[in-house]
Amino acid sequence: MQWIDRLRGPGWLGNLLAIIAGALTTLAFAPFDWWPLGLLSIALLYQGLQQLSPGQAALRGWCWGLGLFASGVSWVYISIHVHGYASPALAGLLTGLFVGGLALVIALAAWLWARWLRPAQPGWLACFGFAALWVAQEIFRGWFLTGFPWLYQGYIHTDTWLSGFAPIGGVWLLTFLTVLSACLLSELRLWKRLPHAAAAVALLLTIWLGGKGLGVIEWTKPTGEPLSVALIQADIPQSRKWDPDHIQQTLSLYRDLSYGQGPVDLILWPETAIPVLKTQAQGFADAMAANLAEQGTTLITGIPVDNYDTGELRIFNGIMVAGAEENQYLKNKLVPFGEYVPMEQVLRGLIAFFDLPMSSFSRGPAVQAPLEAAGYRLAPFICYEAVYPDFAAKLAAQSELLITISNDSWFGESIGPLQHLQMARMRAIESGRWMIRGTNNGVTALIDHRGDITARIPQFQQVALSGWVQPREGLSPYLRWRSWPLKIGVLVILLTCALGRWRRRDEY
Repeated sequence: MQWIDRLRGPGWLGNLLAIIAGALTTLAFAPFDWWPLGLLSIALLYQGLQQLSPGQAALRGWCWGLGLFASGVSWVYISIHVHGYASPALAGLLTGLFVGGLALVIALAAWLWARWLRPAQPGWLACFGFAALWVAQEIFRGWFLTGFPWLYQGYIHTDTWLSGFAPIGGVWLLTFLTVLSACLLSELRLWKRLPHAAAAVALLLTIWLGGKGLGVIEWTKPTGEPLSVALIQADIPQSRKWDPDHIQQTLSLYRDLSYGQGPVDLILWPETAIPVLKTQAQGFADAMAANLAEQGTTLITGIPVDNYDTGELRIFNGIMVAGAEENQYLKNKLVPFGEYVPMEQVLRGLIAFFDLPMSSFSRGPAVQAPLEAAGYRLAPFICYEAVYPDFAAKLAAQSELLITISNDSWFGESIGPLQHLQMARMRAIESGRWMIRGTNNGVTALIDHRGDITARIPQFQQVALSGWVQPREGLSPYLRWRSWPLKIGVLVILLTCALGRWRRRDEY
């Protein structure tokens, strides 16, 4: 067991193993889907923090986070270099700072574990406590500085038996169960004593077989007739998207592809498909809506929405039902640097990356109504918004369908769009609703209420996706309560761990 001692002890070898373990997690997500590596990765980190001081644990956690984010969000380099026009060296530096900054969240969690929460002896409380801490750091990471809710452990299990728990507690419940499973499987002290080993086997079987059993439950039910839909994937290069010389060609392309679909209930264009402010494009949009309405078709499109209500120009990233003035949604969760620039007065003008087109969007209201089209309510999410679990659940609870539009051109030919698709599928599972997902260059897909892709088209092609979606009604437990029961449970477990540490210190 010499390798376990090296893993648990301080020093460069343990930190190197932590970097490798963090990188293994990326292979558990889409498009690789080697989900057992996710369990192995967490188990290695859990064991690697058993005997470290708080400072040593923070470094170990940072190394694990470095491995995860350097491999899992490497597509950020493409966004900065290819589309942000930064030199390779500068793009590499900015990507490194981003990855290193995200890893600090894992370092903080590891420090808290070693300083305040880790029980004196490994065992049941340690396993539950570490799982609770991991959920807490994911929730924190999805909130701090507007959040980066990417690479949550629960997404690894979109296609495993554990997905049956998603309608009950969302992706964070899956995170808790997978981290708990990893810790239990690696906790040798439990497996050496028959009563504890039997209890561990019973708990693991309850978790995994329970997820399989829950997966057959229909939490929602169909309502009304299926809708025919057509999703236009125009594959407009990012370099041409906002070029005034190509705007007419872009609009003509969307027009021609749409008219070629024939009568359908809904036609969807992706995020900012109309690269013109709404007041300037209103005539075009209304004309399209009127022509399509003659065959019973409703057009929904992404468009930048300009507003002068405050006396000054504000521009929102919006989605609207064309031809209906007030039937629109304004994006609330904005992407830093892509849609707004933090510390704008300081950073604007320093490098081209801080001056990207349409990087001055205003934030839409926190409370907005769903879109209404074809007689149903559609919960709209624009790109990044679909990766915020509780945010998405609030709108989904008011709808019969989910609709998300995106422009994943920023990812290039990386794993980013496939990770994004995996998170969108989780939103469908949590809510028990079909999702219509339209993108500029992929992945454009129709997702059913169980998270299965019923239709999709290849990336990087100018093509339309035609298919059917079934509106559904009713609330899954997660839509009804969202993550509050889980958060309360996590808090109770962490307080129990902290109280145990405090009592132990008081004894000495």
